[in-house]
Amino acid sequence: MIETIVSLELPVGEHLAIRRNRICYREDIRSLGRVAIVSGTHGDELEGQYICYEVARRIAEQPQHLVGVVDIYPALNPLGIDLASKALPVIDMDMNRMFPGSRDGNAMEQIAAAVVDDLIGADLCIDVHSSDIFVQEIPQVRLSEEFAGRMLPFAKLMNVDVIWMNATATVHEATLAHSLNIMGVPTMVVELGQGNSINISYGNQVVDGIFNVMHEMGIWTGEVPPSQLPAISSDGKVEFIRSEVEGIFLPRSKHNHFVCVGELIGEIVDPMTGQVKSRIAAGKDGLLFTLRNYPVVYEGDLLARILTGIM
Repeated sequence: MIETIVSLELPVGEHLAIRRNRICYREDIRSLGRVAIVSGTHGDELEGQYICYEVARRIAEQPQHLVGVVDIYPALNPLGIDLASKALPVIDMDMNRMFPGSRDGNAMEQIAAAVVDDLIGADLCIDVHSSDIFVQEIPQVRLSEEFAGRMLPFAKLMNVDVIWMNATATVHEATLAHSLNIMGVPTMVVELGQGNSINISYGNQVVDGIFNVMHEMGIWTGEVPPSQLPAISSDGKVEFIRSEVEGIFLPRSKHNHFVCVGELIGEIVDPMTGQVKSRIAAGKDGLLFTLRNYPVVYEGDLLARILTGIM
């Protein structure tokens, strides 16, 4: 059943409505397990659109196997999705820095509070994100170290390649994930792919993981594929590689590839002179789990991340 959880007329003549699709085939839901899948907080992150679609499609194919509640929120920032904008249009604010919101605050704070109120009571929330348009990420779960003890068993079932604990940029205090965890709703952040695009293979991988989790929780009784074992690491074991010059970045290594110290990851070239300005090599052994796809780079731009000290 599709319901509007918050609706607001904006000063610029726009109407903002956030909707939820509650999928359940039982009458009394109070005693049933409940999983929430949230996406579209950033309007340029579209991988979650496919994941929400595919979860709903698979359930509709075999409704007899759903013995709990699945709530799907595909677009927390629908105006941003319409305009391919990471931030909330007009006010240019990052919605994932506004939680838990306030019922007595401004319009955007009230929207954030309404979203949180609707999610309270879920047994698990899966907050789906993508990378930006510049770099590509392999499917991964990002956890705050503060909540890793509770969330790691769920994360290991998600069929992702990497679990990155203490990924502070994704899970800091004003995010939806941190706010819900503080309020007692177990929440993990899933990140995959690249901004403004959909990688169906990655999406299917994560959807398989979601059904694995639901099966473990007793919400889904159908068959589920086996879940792969992820590599696990912390911030202290992630090597960030940034550009030291400007130019055109040409990757020379494969994404989701184990690299050794000294292995060439890419080159930054000058199209005017035909010269190689910089050769980018791995400083440590590990898994290349982030790789830049957008060619134009300036000093300080992120080129790659390597997961080291893998557990």
